[in-house]
Amino acid sequence: MKKFVNDPQQFVPEMLEGLALANPDTLKYVPEYNLIMRADGPDESKVSIIQGSGSGHEPAHVMIVGKGMLDAACPGDVFAAPPFDYVYETTKLMASPKGVLLLVNNYTGDKMVFEMAEEMSSADGIEVKTLFINDDVSVEDSTYTIGRRGVAGNFFVIKAVAAASERGADLNEIIRIGEKVNSVTRTMGVALTACTPPAKGSPLFELGEDEIEMGVGIHGEPGRRRAKMMPANEIVEEMLGPVVRDLPFKEGDRVALMINGLGGTPISELYLLYGQAHKRLAEQGISVGRSYVGEYCTSLDMAGASITLVRLDDEIESLLMDPAEIPIRVF
Repeated sequence: MKKFVNDPQQFVPEMLEGLALANPDTLKYVPEYNLIMRADGPDESKVSIIQGSGSGHEPAHVMIVGKGMLDAACPGDVFAAPPFDYVYETTKLMASPKGVLLLVNNYTGDKMVFEMAEEMSSADGIEVKTLFINDDVSVEDSTYTIGRRGVAGNFFVIKAVAAASERGADLNEIIRIGEKVNSVTRTMGVALTACTPPAKGSPLFELGEDEIEMGVGIHGEPGRRRAKMMPANEIVEEMLGPVVRDLPFKEGDRVALMINGLGGTPISELYLLYGQAHKRLAEQGISVGRSYVGEYCTSLDMAGASITLVRLDDEIESLLMDPAEIPIRVF
């Protein structure tokens, strides 16, 4: 597999350096902690919003650092939780009198690291809380989780809590909003191919030419079942059904609909999937109030996509509509 890479062990630092060099007025890079932070941060007038997780999911999360989104992100290596000191030192650097919120996709390694960082930062006198995101309906437990995984739905949680922070909300109110958005967000994905981590140089798992992984995780974890390739409308039906039934979403609901590419799927195919999902929701009396099509949370170069639904109300929709200034336009 051909990749633009020098030393695979330096893939993430070199990527972060390039990101900061491309955005010198808005981003600052602290290489000791793989930290990308707002150049004007920390802002003492607001709660600081931080997310870590492994790399390989870009634009999540380093490419959505900016006003109206994250204040900082400190990723680990590809598909690996950040080390404890990355999160702890980032929390100290971003400490604000109004507090710090750590957002964590629900994976065992990330959860352990962020909980330790919260405990140590609290002992230092920093007001800090952690919020876990678990929107994936595909499986209950997985390779790297106890409980549901956090996947592309994390973008809605990030957007809502960041908007609330910019409006001046306190830490407890921001946690309430984050928990509320997480509680009405559901996602399911599918892989058409595996992905290839730079350090491995070969596909992470084997998937036949005529096979798909239904319910795949964003690290290539197994999903609900391995199936034969099928028409796009049937794939949408198999993904959308579990998402709708899980909350459940029902007739009369107004939703945000996201079709998220996993890294190797053309945008034209994502819009095809969006059209199929939109029509099926309309048939069930579910109206789409906000639409998101593109790459939000990827799995390197995996061909595939995920569908996310968020049940909207006036509060959530208002927060999602607030402006954001980030390196890559995703909202």
